[in-house]
Amino acid sequence: MTIENMNTRGHLLTEQVNVNSANLDRLSTLELVDLFNQEDVNTLNAIAGARVELASAIDTIADSLRQGGRLFYIGAGTSGRLGVLDAAECPPTFCTPPELVQGILAGGAGALIKSSEGLEDIASDGAQAMADNQIGQHDVVVGITAGGTTPYVHGAIEAAKQRGAKTIFIACVPANQVASIADIDIRLPVGPEILSGSTRLKSGTVTKMALNILSTGTMVKLGKVYGNRMVDVAVTNTKLLDRALQMIQDLTQLDRENARKLLEASGRSVKAALLMHWTQVDRSKAEAILSQNHGQLRSAVESTKDS
Repeated sequence: MTIENMNTRGHLLTEQVNVNSANLDRLSTLELVDLFNQEDVNTLNAIAGARVELASAIDTIADSLRQGGRLFYIGAGTSGRLGVLDAAECPPTFCTPPELVQGILAGGAGALIKSSEGLEDIASDGAQAMADNQIGQHDVVVGITAGGTTPYVHGAIEAAKQRGAKTIFIACVPANQVASIADIDIRLPVGPEILSGSTRLKSGTVTKMALNILSTGTMVKLGKVYGNRMVDVAVTNTKLLDRALQMIQDLTQLDRENARKLLEASGRSVKAALLMHWTQVDRSKAEAILSQNHGQLRSAVESTKDS
């Protein structure tokens, strides 16, 4: 589909009328809730259908980040807001620097709370965002557009490719309806929305699911977890302190007070604390071992067994 033809969108899957909700305004409240539940099953099926592409995207992102690159989500409206949300969750969850995973939203920060949907029609703005963020060959740009047609996203993807970055496209319409030049093309067809054209519903839900998988999968590959524990958690509030202490207690069998002492001795780094306990080294040595193992706790522990 060309940029000119993007104005004609009635054929798109996301714009179709859902026959299952034709009488939406006549349903009882319970029937309405049940219908949402039934329709949301499609999000799970869509994720399953894109499993290969999602896995490829995780490997691509992890490889780029290992080389010093960054991950950017870019979109407009709901799609863009979901990208910003996922990026914002990475520092507290995985202790990543804010610049490692970033969300770019058409209209900027103001568009998070006030609609700026008209800005999605300007492809050159998407391209300019790539220049403004100095996108380079080690970066990855994920363009998100439920209906697949957003010029702002297509402009960004094209510009990112020209600048040598890896590109990923996420849309909720099949490729034969809207094509993409991205390196990895993730399609999540969830069918027509219960409220026709309101892609903040199933399309938004499946997009959030996909972004959860991409960011979490990438962080797993980068060694940000041990088993299924987020051992790189940033201990910045009472809840996260409790979570950190609970992890240390569970994995070391220490009581609460000794777990707290260990965490403080490690500089509030759960990974360093665990390595200190398991290998009986001090903080500086633990940090050095982790650095030598690219921050991966499991390989850091195993490396001490081999020495």
